[in-house]
Amino acid sequence: MQTMIEDRQQITDLMTGWIHRDLGQWDALCSLFHADGTIEVTWFEGLFGDFVDASARMGASDLKTKHMIGNPVITFNGNKAIVETNAMIIGENIKLDLGCCVHNRFYDLVEKRNGEWKIVRRQSVYDMGSFTFPLGLVEIDKATCQKYPREYAALAYVLEKSGFPVNRIFATRGSELESKMKAEGQAWLNA
Repeated sequence: MQTMIEDRQQITDLMTGWIHRDLGQWDALCSLFHADGTIEVTWFEGLFGDFVDASARMGASDLKTKHMIGNPVITFNGNKAIVETNAMIIGENIKLDLGCCVHNRFYDLVEKRNGEWKIVRRQSVYDMGSFTFPLGLVEIDKATCQKYPREYAALAYVLEKSGFPVNRIFATRGSELESKMKAEGQAWLNA
């Protein structure tokens, strides 16, 4: 029983450790993933180490982000687990006077190696989102917004206008992509 509690706490710490990204603590952020870990989110797909470098570049830009992380739901199978965590992504480009707030769920495959839980793969499902206008209404290019699913169009728009393009469609609540992601996750968990 104690081991299960410790495992849950280690995994929860991985999820809430995302604060290191918001704070620009790049070494601490790297410690959340196994060395071969990958990430697929709106503006980046690839090895997690490369994501950290790209995040540092984003942190030096006019785009600022913050993530509010909920409590994870964890499904274990031995030294593997699927973790689904509600999050809220808040972004703002200060030069554009434009921001967004998007609700998503991180869908993580985590694995215990050498006694330590770390993330193997992070993906995201986007639930809903909207624009924020910190200093009054701003003109929005509707054609750019319409390239993306409504659930994360505001985030994709702010990312694109900030120089971080979104190059494909990602999973949204109830989409075929979400179903496929979860089926692949279950196959990994049960392998």
